[in-house]
Amino acid sequence: MAKELLKDVTIRNTKPTNKDQRLNDGDGLYVLIKPNGAKWWRFDYTFTGKRKTLSVGVYPATGLADARRKAAEARNQISNGIDPSDTRKETKAAQQLAIENESRLDAGLTIIDSFEHIANEWGEKKVDTWADKNNRTRRMLERNIFPWLGSRPIKDILPMDILTCLRRIEERGTIETAHRCLQICGQVFRYAVATGRVDRDITPDLRGALPPAKGGNFASMTDPKQAAPLLRAIDDYTGSFIVKSALQLAPLVFVRPGELRQAEWEHIDFDAKEWRYLVTKTNTQHIVPLSKQAIKILEELHPLTGNGRFVFPSARTPNGSRAMSDVALLAALRRMGFDKTEMTVHGFRAMARTILDEVLGFRVDFIEHQLAHAVKDPNGRAYNRTAHLPERHKMMQQWADYLDGLKNGAQVIAFKKLFKNQNDRLTCNIFGLG
Repeated sequence: MAKELLKDVTIRNTKPTNKDQRLNDGDGLYVLIKPNGAKWWRFDYTFTGKRKTLSVGVYPATGLADARRKAAEARNQISNGIDPSDTRKETKAAQQLAIENESRLDAGLTIIDSFEHIANEWGEKKVDTWADKNNRTRRMLERNIFPWLGSRPIKDILPMDILTCLRRIEERGTIETAHRCLQICGQVFRYAVATGRVDRDITPDLRGALPPAKGGNFASMTDPKQAAPLLRAIDDYTGSFIVKSALQLAPLVFVRPGELRQAEWEHIDFDAKEWRYLVTKTNTQHIVPLSKQAIKILEELHPLTGNGRFVFPSARTPNGSRAMSDVALLAALRRMGFDKTEMTVHGFRAMARTILDEVLGFRVDFIEHQLAHAVKDPNGRAYNRTAHLPERHKMMQQWADYLDGLKNGAQVIAFKKLFKNQNDRLTCNIFGLG
């Protein structure tokens, strides 16, 4: 280090002039005296080949000894490959964050960059109907994760912290919920990585820590003998007319539950008898041919909800600006006496997939198209959304007629046992057989 040149009396007695003056103390530290009499401590240094200047205080509030100490600390950081200017900015940002977080806590809000804060930010951007307090993903976090980890800075959370929360869920005997919560936490962490809050997603560290989930598909009634009483129960449902209409439409269109709940009137073409919308899961356009039965349900519902955006609006938003809650239809099935092991809203897809193939004998690619699954031609190219549309219109009408027959007690006959020719199966009338 260069010899220290300044004495306190020199700094104190130096008078300002009409231009800046520098009083050097050596090794980059000096006092800059401004024409107005202000005396600023400055420290010049070089970092990665660039000349930089760091302010280390104002004389006399910062005396000679304090200025030399701060300059020595800066030199030590430089020798360790740390830019003192970056450290200063980080310290200032941390102080501002602490002040803001204190204000947020006083207002009953979560602190910035806490797990709950980031989870809510992720949910608002990535999860449909997150604002609905009954949103299933949000409720899982609120019940199982937020009470213990919500207020913690996400960068301070360790894999064991998450596992402790998952063990609590496991002790309640709901291992599937534990796996789902782990999956949601992973999505929040990956969002935090993408937005620069943490360096990595820690949830893969917990792979194998939980017992395997029981697995299985969504509960569904794929036997026509089971489907018949379910369809009759829906027609007899005495709850909300909007919920009843959605349940009646669900087996006729067999789309994903979220797509059904968020159906918009502007996407319904009554003349073409089609519902066209974007499948967010695959980011592809989809066409649902609407049977006479489906059109009738929508026509009866239109006077009630047609002035709003959504076909099935939330009961909490009379203006129709929000879609129905993701638990409304499931709750209705439970009230009708069908528990989670028997039927889910998603189960209408499995019901249609199974019966259309195994009982009614429709071509699998027609069914897969209608389920909005990825279907490729013999050359490996994806079919477009209009592929086989006339045939799909016929299939959807025959499917609706078949469901009416089930409700009315028609005899169940498997077409694959009656016909060998595919065209025969597509063109024959499925009723008048029983």
